[in-house]
Amino acid sequence: MIENFLRPPRGAGEWLADVLRVVGAASVLVAFLWWEPTDGGVVAAAVPAMLAPRFAGVRAGFDIAYGAVVLIAAWSNVLDLYRRLPSWDLVVHFAATGLIAAVLFVLLCRAEVIASARARRVRLVMIPLLGLAVSALWEIVEWAGKTFVTDTIFVTYQDTIGDIAFGGLGSIAVAMLVTAVPIERTTALPKEKEKAWPRN
Repeated sequence: MIENFLRPPRGAGEWLADVLRVVGAASVLVAFLWWEPTDGGVVAAAVPAMLAPRFAGVRAGFDIAYGAVVLIAAWSNVLDLYRRLPSWDLVVHFAATGLIAAVLFVLLCRAEVIASARARRVRLVMIPLLGLAVSALWEIVEWAGKTFVTDTIFVTYQDTIGDIAFGGLGSIAVAMLVTAVPIERTTALPKEKEKAWPRN
């Protein structure tokens, strides 16, 4: 995974993905200076998440989509879009949770925590499970933020259940997608493991 992270970008897509990461890092300073410190903290939390695809070694197109969605999720909080736009929260949870779960899946495969990573049934089961776990953690962070940091964070029982449900649905959708179209760079996979992993 370290080799993936240190690998120089190749092609316009990989350069654009890295540019999004730079934009994410710069956004932290912008949020701290022009908005509240808590807003800067929200954007700062998105930066490590945007680095994860680098370690995972995913394809450029997926990396770009992932980075854009994570940035949108963070800035939607800063700009208060979750309150202003009805159901926007559900849309973001649907998109972001599935993408994050897919990257976590690849990272766990790289770390050899998950075996038979290329098996379709493994992807179809593990990515939604990871998505539900991410959704639960997301809601715990929101609850902790509202309870211990600021009461401006919108948290209700109905909102929590809806977010988890849509995060799970998004993870199922992404699992089906990455089963049909693998998101890992094939050159980043060890050849002996690539032969050992079943494809169906």
